[in-house]
Amino acid sequence: MKKMLRLLALYAATALTAPAHAQSVAFTFDDGPRLEETPLLSPQQRNQSLLDALAAHKVSAALFVTCGFGADKPAGYALAQAWGRAGHAIGNHTMTHLDLNSTDVTLAQYQQEITDCDRITSTLPGYQKWFRFTFLREGKTPEKLQGMRTFLQQTGYRNGYVSLDTSDWRLDEKLNEVLRANPKADLTPIRQAYLSHLRQRADAYRAMSRQLVGRDIPQVLLLHHNLINALWLKDAIQQFKDMGWTIITPAEAFADPIYQQPPEQQRGGQSLLWSIARSKNQRKFPGWERLVDDGDFEIDALKAQGL
Repeated sequence: MKKMLRLLALYAATALTAPAHAQSVAFTFDDGPRLEETPLLSPQQRNQSLLDALAAHKVSAALFVTCGFGADKPAGYALAQAWGRAGHAIGNHTMTHLDLNSTDVTLAQYQQEITDCDRITSTLPGYQKWFRFTFLREGKTPEKLQGMRTFLQQTGYRNGYVSLDTSDWRLDEKLNEVLRANPKADLTPIRQAYLSHLRQRADAYRAMSRQLVGRDIPQVLLLHHNLINALWLKDAIQQFKDMGWTIITPAEAFADPIYQQPPEQQRGGQSLLWSIARSKNQRKFPGWERLVDDGDFEIDALKAQGL
């Protein structure tokens, strides 16, 4: 725990600062809509809670649909439809969330998953020709990497890059675990960990963008269609506003030049900024340990509190 606190203090001491109004962020969500059951909220309630939070803050977001998680069924299709009708963009995130980096997954198989999902997403309001790689992994071999770039170009798909990566999914797993063990558990520590995690990642990736490209880029935030965001997305958006960040649409963010040219070297499973850093042979930044720990810092802190 002391080591984590020292790392946090080191990051806070080295993070850069700039006029608050310079930074913008777009909200995007992966893996929805899910029809699986969770504590507290039904699939319909989770979906509506996310939409209500976005509406309350007048945020136009994007949902990258993993069609096999629910949109291929009438009940899930209706949930995805609600996003488009509310003015949010709809993107493609494959049928079953395969990992392209796996040796068991072929390039043809992965491309077929995109095509099959497109048959569903293309019928939804808000449909965009945007594709986001599952696990943010674009293939470990030159064949897969170049094969996918060619495929996306030929099919007219934009790569739905992420610059502000988070491990909200890890905290969501902890949230569900705690609630299943005790439906009346005090969730305040998890909420605080979630908001703190988002702020730390936002500050760190902002500092990274300045070091790499010399400016504040419009950040594309990755969150997930899950319970933790259904409960506290409204608070998360307010936190970004309180930090002085401007909320923009995903389309506005993707229009920035940084999202137009694929980096020479890909770092699978991480922010686009990490891939740019790899291409420039810059591998470590202040606080970099916290960006690649998949939420270990927050999980360990919650365990220390008995959760």
